[in-house]
Amino acid sequence: MATLCRVREVPRHLLVCEKSNFGHDKSRHRHIVETHYYNYRVSFLIPECGILSKELKDLVMAFGPYYSVKDLPLHELITHEFINTFVKKGKLILSLDKDTYEETGLQGRPSRYSGRKIMKFSAEESTLMSYFSSYRIQEHRPKIAVSSVADLQCPVLRSSELGGQPDAACSALELFDWLGAVFSHAELNNEPDSFLSSYCCPQPSTVVARASLCTVTGFILPEKICLLLEQLCRYFDEPKLAPWVTLAVQGFADSPVSWRENEHGFRRGGEHLYNFVIFNNRDYWLHMAVGADDDCPP
Repeated sequence: MATLCRVREVPRHLLVCEKSNFGHDKSRHRHIVETHYYNYRVSFLIPECGILSKELKDLVMAFGPYYSVKDLPLHELITHEFINTFVKKGKLILSLDKDTYEETGLQGRPSRYSGRKIMKFSAEESTLMSYFSSYRIQEHRPKIAVSSVADLQCPVLRSSELGGQPDAACSALELFDWLGAVFSHAELNNEPDSFLSSYCCPQPSTVVARASLCTVTGFILPEKICLLLEQLCRYFDEPKLAPWVTLAVQGFADSPVSWRENEHGFRRGGEHLYNFVIFNNRDYWLHMAVGADDDCPP
């Protein structure tokens, strides 16, 4: 019965929406990007755009490779030689099971998201990412997918109306749901015989002839995302038909942290993501979402 009750439970999710302007002194846009470290997927959508600009294409292609080290034992990260050679002022956060934690002799604290039986610990030591030439290192390239979506039904938005306005503009929450459908390539016409999706675009809406969608999947550094966000802001330096563009960033489900050093729970879902809606007047909306076991986003 207890198991059945847990199955019936709806996992808790947190979504925070706020609005600001990129020109404001207290704008948090750079802080949000720079402190979300483990980024798995970046997607941006530009309505009324058939072909991406050269600047955006070049920026995406310059994301560069990332590397994985095969069969790296934990003890390599906590030896005195490693600490003395590579540790500066950073932090290494390790998510360990109970036995491994006790074997290392490190000082840490129990994970908040391990359930009744504590099986996961987080231990911290100052460190920098390092290169291990004696181990097998594999280079990976981000996967880039660019598509042009025809006759896309888009919500009507007003930058000043975060909560929407009846019959005039959609809300930030409605847009968030719509973006999830678009990025998942779901049908938006609510066909009665569809077994995949009954979702339809929120109202009011408008149909754009073309929209460009670009998705990059890999291990993407916050510095690269900052550059992409700045380039999307400059998209409106010249007059455009599009009233807004979006930039969505999704973190690794099994990341040890979400933002900064906030422990990230993976037991039920693993979601942690954010999305910018960039308007042509430099206003922006910001969505920040986490899953069942995380603290409220920053």
